Amino acid sequence: MLEQLIEASVVLSCIAFLLFLLPGKHQAYVASIGWIAMEAVLLLMFPDSIAESNFFYPVIAIVTLPCIYITVKRLFVDDYHVRRLTCAASIAYLIYAPFAFIPALGNWLIWVVVDLVSVTLTAIGTPFTMSNRDTFMGEPLPGHDFGFQVEVVLGCTGIQAIAILLGVIALTPSSWKRKTGHFCLVTMPIFAVNIFRNAYVVTAYTQQWYPWFPEWFQKYGYASFFWAHNVFCELLAFAVLIGVAGLLFKLNPMMVSTLCDIGGVYYNDLTAMRNRISRRKNVE
Repeated sequence: MLEQLIEASVVLSCIAFLLFLLPGKHQAYVASIGWIAMEAVLLLMFPDSIAESNFFYPVIAIVTLPCIYITVKRLFVDDYHVRRLTCAASIAYLIYAPFAFIPALGNWLIWVVVDLVSVTLTAIGTPFTMSNRDTFMGEPLPGHDFGFQVEVVLGCTGIQAIAILLGVIALTPSSWKRKTGHFCLVTMPIFAVNIFRNAYVVTAYTQQWYPWFPEWFQKYGYASFFWAHNVFCELLAFAVLIGVAGLLFKLNPMMVSTLCDIGGVYYNDLTAMRNRISRRKNVE
């Protein structure tokens, strides 16, 4: 039931953001639905995230709650900066949606990543077999015919990060030539790093590189996957995003001012909310 709710919220959010790209009086309403549905996805993912010891998404869900309130409020007063942010999110969805909702396209991208990861694993000498078209399996465990397995899903392809950064590129007006250059700058390094990230996770998990604090986890051997995927690779992904974004900002300084203007809206509103709460506590 929970999985169906998450899928429905993702679809609703996607449809709402895509409808925002169509001009009309409906934009504030569909954009609000899109942002609220996106937040709902993060909140509904709480149980699975906690079960997998992945605290990244729960933290984001909690931190963004007041930001969603600010976004919806400002959409209905036609705030220019929040509309620009919503437009960027809509473009990101426009890029991501075909891979997420057209199985043939999503599977094609997954298989491309699987093939490139296979080449990388062979090059670095990691032994593996394919238990499925998209699932890597390490050497058999003692007394068993199978080893630890890692399935490559759409989230392992880097398409979300690419879509988000391309949405950010769309925030700032520029020539198509410059946008094309920025597109290559974003997609190529993220995709390349993502291949090595997947190869690293497969190697670390199947060979049990990090069997640290196994008592924290219910699943045998999961500790290595947790440290490799949920900790080290999350930090790597964050560093790569910051690096690519920094390069984009250097090439297009207008993007910095645009994001600063958007950030200023949320900073001011969050500060005002904090001050109101403080005054209420003092009155009480």
